[in-house]
Amino acid sequence: MSSDMETDDGGYGADDSRSDSMGMTSSVTTIDPSVVRSRILQSASLAKESAAEAALNDADEGDGADDMDTGDGVQQPTFKKLSARAAARGGKAEYRRVRCPAHRYTPLRENWEQILTPLVEYLKLQVRFNTKTRSVEIKTSPQTPDPSSLQKGADFVSAFMLGFEVQDAVALLRLDDLYLESFQVTDVKLLRGDHLSRAVGRIAGQDGKTRYAIENATRTRIVVADTRVHMLGSVANVRVARNAVCDLILGAPPGKVYNNMRNVARRMNERY
Repeated sequence: MSSDMETDDGGYGADDSRSDSMGMTSSVTTIDPSVVRSRILQSASLAKESAAEAALNDADEGDGADDMDTGDGVQQPTFKKLSARAAARGGKAEYRRVRCPAHRYTPLRENWEQILTPLVEYLKLQVRFNTKTRSVEIKTSPQTPDPSSLQKGADFVSAFMLGFEVQDAVALLRLDDLYLESFQVTDVKLLRGDHLSRAVGRIAGQDGKTRYAIENATRTRIVVADTRVHMLGSVANVRVARNAVCDLILGAPPGKVYNNMRNVARRMNERY
């Protein structure tokens, strides 16, 4: 009997402990409504923060769409283009001055409006003509978009001063692969007197026919000013035109140069 009682007491003891453990778990799992409310508010604030971060990341991706991705998966940042004033040292304006020769003073006055329009409206530069020094002065402004605009404008004005037409010189503003080249006739061959005059005459040809043939074949522009030769065009085209002019200076017959120019023109037409 005593053993039965002990087992019964032990059984009752087990039930009591089970009921106590259930009571503890029920007390632990009971959630306070205030805690639930605070957790809901906290999750809402976290959702707002995550949404704000996502918006910022989207904006950064939009701004840095041109970021370069290296092989390691690291993106290199790309910065906004600086204006000419910001790129200058100390944020100061930059200047260029182009002297006007005596024989180009009248053409400059007649074509001043055509020269001023692309410089001011396209490159956003400030331009004036200094009558005391007889030079064109160019300055950057806060609205100048590109730091290279000042040099392009100076090259454009310099080309006009060398004798090129405004329609030809303005190509320097629109295309990046054009440049000017100048050389003396005596740089190719040391000539004096009538020999020098005949060399200049061979370059020009009768009524400028030789010069026009070289220009049309090589797609360049050539100006013969006294004993100086100025060329405007791309690197490859200017090289071909320079070789033709040098051949004429050295005494090559114009007929041979014409044949070479025809061959060059045919090759260039096939290429393009």
